[in-house]
Amino acid sequence: MPLSIRKLTSRIGAVVEGVDFTASDRATIAALRDALNEHKAIVFEDVDLDDAGQQRVAGWFGELTTAHPNVPAVDGTRNVLAVDSETSKANAWHTDVTFVVNPPQVSTLRSIVTTPYGGETLIANSAAAYRDLPEPLRVLADSLRAVHSNRYDYARPSAATARHEEYDRVFAATPYEAEHPVVRVHPLTGERGLFIGGFAQRIVGFSAGESADLLRVLQSYVTRPENTLRWSWSPRQLLIFDNRITQHYAVDNYDDHPRRLNRVTVAGDVPAGVDGRPSEQLVGEASHYTSVWRVAA
Repeated sequence: MPLSIRKLTSRIGAVVEGVDFTASDRATIAALRDALNEHKAIVFEDVDLDDAGQQRVAGWFGELTTAHPNVPAVDGTRNVLAVDSETSKANAWHTDVTFVVNPPQVSTLRSIVTTPYGGETLIANSAAAYRDLPEPLRVLADSLRAVHSNRYDYARPSAATARHEEYDRVFAATPYEAEHPVVRVHPLTGERGLFIGGFAQRIVGFSAGESADLLRVLQSYVTRPENTLRWSWSPRQLLIFDNRITQHYAVDNYDDHPRRLNRVTVAGDVPAGVDGRPSEQLVGEASHYTSVWRVAA
């Protein structure tokens, strides 16, 4: 069956069919990378993958990270993180692990337990958001840098249980802070995207109140409905998104039904801004979590 790509919205998302996950070849991997560059998020239906298979497929895009800088991996694995409603609900917009100097380039999510209703994942195209900015705001954003920290707990539920509270404690047990450009240049496409989200705590050179106002205005462009995909989960699905140029949000609208996705992420490069200046680690050291992906010249 030839590779088939069907767009889900005009700005983000596509369903990909015809991939043989039991084998890999350079042409297929290159086509998937091209699809990811274009659509930012790609979805596969009716996949027959276990944890080992998901890690193998994620590995097509590069070296894997461990599960998380602080949170333990799924038993028997090194690279799989359980995104489980029993311990956390990430009902806030974020980009994965931006509190380290080189956040993952690619995130993969595989459905394990799905809900009878709700539980969607929203994904936003931050390059489209950047293009939507009025020119004076784009010029300002190009010059800004932001500090990201895991001290902000995006996973905190509205009504914490003991298991949620323990997850919160582990999540922030070792503090991390990284300074990133507010506008990141994608290393493969050259696109500019707003690189902010829930872990972005303050804008360098601005007060706390000014930072909050600036981040709120910029974030409002990321989460415009026309820039987002709302994906409803079914069993045996795999979602892959470019973590460098998207944000995502797990919607907590499924009452107390169990929900679980398994996440595997791919090591990323150090972000660079419009001026070419790279990100910097300010607090913490995450070499146990990720190597640095170096873009081929």
